[in-house]
Amino acid sequence: MKESIFKTFVSRFLILILNFGLVIYSTNMWGSSGKGVISIIIADLTIISFFANIFVGSSMSYFARKFRTEEILPFAYVWAILIGILIPVIFSFSRATEYFYFLVGLSVTSSLLTANINFFVGQQNIKLFNLYTVLQQVIHILFIIIIVYVIKFTSVNAYFVAQISCFTILFIISSFRITQSSDFKKISFSKGIGSKLLSYGWKTQLSAFLQFLNNRLSFYFLEYFKGIVSVGIFSVGIAFSEAVWTVSRSLSVVLYSDVINSKDSNDAIEKTKISVRISFLVTILFILIMLMIPAEWYAMIFGKDFRQTKEIVLLLSPGILAIAVSNVIGYYFAGVNKLRILNVKSMAGLIFTIISSFYIVPKWGMRGACIVNSASYCISSGVLFWRFYQITEFHIRDFILTKKEIAILVKKVVKTRR
Repeated sequence: MKESIFKTFVSRFLILILNFGLVIYSTNMWGSSGKGVISIIIADLTIISFFANIFVGSSMSYFARKFRTEEILPFAYVWAILIGILIPVIFSFSRATEYFYFLVGLSVTSSLLTANINFFVGQQNIKLFNLYTVLQQVIHILFIIIIVYVIKFTSVNAYFVAQISCFTILFIISSFRITQSSDFKKISFSKGIGSKLLSYGWKTQLSAFLQFLNNRLSFYFLEYFKGIVSVGIFSVGIAFSEAVWTVSRSLSVVLYSDVINSKDSNDAIEKTKISVRISFLVTILFILIMLMIPAEWYAMIFGKDFRQTKEIVLLLSPGILAIAVSNVIGYYFAGVNKLRILNVKSMAGLIFTIISSFYIVPKWGMRGACIVNSASYCISSGVLFWRFYQITEFHIRDFILTKKEIAILVKKVVKTRR
């Protein structure tokens, strides 16, 4: 497991750098209003993905080795297409349709690719999981360069065209890999298997959707009370949060893959604690690095409108750390099919977010949104910590790497440099 964690950490660190590069480019290329549009569309895409992930998300990983490929992937593909079209149509009744076709394209292609990637996780093929998640960033950036500088299509729409193209190519390539070891002449739609996918999927996605609302409601409150420009500025701080979380989420995916394929509960708990302490220490390191950067540098890198980025990161940092650690514990509970606690923790944070945002965001704007988000993250994470340490003993060493683990990491770093 430690080798998989290390390789996943390296791949996520690369993604972290690429994410920052993409954020820097988009803010300088399209300004705070363009970044605001990207943030809102991606937020809509994330909402759609929660519905799509009922079949293409963790349920695909959970049942990857319990049923034949030909019995589960067809459900995922059909569902991805249906949801990818239906939800954007529903959205179009309540808002402008300028980006409707981009949203449909993003929804369908990203969901299809997600099904394949989560299938690899269930097969414990973490190598392919890491490869395709890194390629999503690399190819997206490559297509932006081609579209903007070769084709000379420079509007913010170039961002979405590049992303759709990226998802499409990676889906085709990953599908080819899957078909090599499958016989799709045996495709079947079993009512029993479909109901199991649905049952597991909606329970995990309910928690994920509630947590998303904790993460993203501030965007909509800011847009309503303060305008789209404030969303663009605030979104850069959130982008830093989510960039840091890529590390803990990656550790969580490795843990999840191990837990759903393990029959030893004590081993699963021990692996969870290893992931917790790595996530805790790495997140603190990244937060300190972000806070050491002068505010003027943020303005120089992202543009003059983004001078408040350091303050946003500072206000969000307690919540960033809390979520980074609780992500790991959340995946443990998902892996052992104890999903109720995930819904409870997300609901606790969401209730706080909704009630407090109506009072704090109109009064304090972006600062208020940061305070609400950070407090909500800490509340929801606290619920998970409480439940996890009800079933196991709490030790300070759960958050400190042992000498042996440090030696292993150093050895692997030296090895990779050679």
